[in-house]
Amino acid sequence: MKRVVSEQSSAAVSPDKLLKEAAATLADPSFSLDVITWQKQYGRHALPWQNTRDAYRVWLSEIMLQQTQVAAVIPYYLRFLETFPTVQSLAAASSEEVMSHWSGLGYYSRARNLHKCAQTIVTEYGGVFPSDPALLEQLTGIGRSTAAAISAFSYGTRAAILDGNVKRVFARVFGVERYPGEKAVENEMWLRAVALLPESDVEAYTQGLMDLGATLCTRNRPSCQRCPLAHRCVAYASGRTNELPVRKPKKAVPEKETTMLLIVDKNQVLLEQRPDKGIWGGLLSLPEIASETDGDATHFDAALALAIAPFGVSASLEKLPMFTHVFTHFKLHVTPYRIALARRLERAGQDNYVWYPADKMVDAPLPAPVKKLLLAVFREPDLLS
Repeated sequence: MKRVVSEQSSAAVSPDKLLKEAAATLADPSFSLDVITWQKQYGRHALPWQNTRDAYRVWLSEIMLQQTQVAAVIPYYLRFLETFPTVQSLAAASSEEVMSHWSGLGYYSRARNLHKCAQTIVTEYGGVFPSDPALLEQLTGIGRSTAAAISAFSYGTRAAILDGNVKRVFARVFGVERYPGEKAVENEMWLRAVALLPESDVEAYTQGLMDLGATLCTRNRPSCQRCPLAHRCVAYASGRTNELPVRKPKKAVPEKETTMLLIVDKNQVLLEQRPDKGIWGGLLSLPEIASETDGDATHFDAALALAIAPFGVSASLEKLPMFTHVFTHFKLHVTPYRIALARRLERAGQDNYVWYPADKMVDAPLPAPVKKLLLAVFREPDLLS
């Protein structure tokens, strides 16, 4: 009978209580103190989005910094704010204008989500970002870690982050032996992230974790001798900083091919707006057809002629050098063809096509490799040789 009562009592323990008990065993105030003390003396304090409580600017920086280095983000961030100084101005902008200012920064779904999120903030929150991380996380393009960072930096909320830099710090300091991208491992890291939160100085602690990962605990050649956590770091003590965090299991990188059509008429080039979903979603780009290697030459020539015909009569056709663009999950090999028209036809009812002036190409909302190609063709043809 006693055994049955004991089982019932154990079954009645709530998951939340078990999580709190587990978190209590991971708590260590000295960890956050080390991070905060280091950040205040050696961390970054002069980034354009720091020293402000403006949630709009904090949010913009956090979205731009997702999977992108600080040095690459700074010029985009400053230019973006010049055109869209407030969430209201961003919400009121056209999609093309937003994508144009994002062009070259990559991961274009961020820009579409940014625009949609701004509109939600204006229409549903009166232009004021909520302080509750749970509400922020419900907004388009904002995950748990980003929501916590926005809330912490804007409102001083005690919320845990767990971005790529923090995962790397945790994996090395605490000797995590499994790939952090696994859901179970990530859940354990979240538990630790919450348990280690300090009672005060959350902004300095949050920034400190980011700074450690970005400046000292880097992916390659970390500066362990200057790290405030070196005395407690498992990877440093065991000489395994090159092994931790555990790398993602390698898979063969798929390779794809496509043919892009650079159709030109009177110093204008034909561009097609890509679907919102998929690579380069929402941007303008060059029309595409299947690569020549996908079929025999006769079929390719027929497909090429069929693709050109609705826009005019071809005067010349030139095959340009192939280039390769590497995405996160695959490589894309692109063979461009430059087609000059002898006579242009106006294609009615095709709203996804536009003739774009060559001298405005630098400001067009184009994928970076496509913009580079077009600028080379129209401004620096020697780059193609």
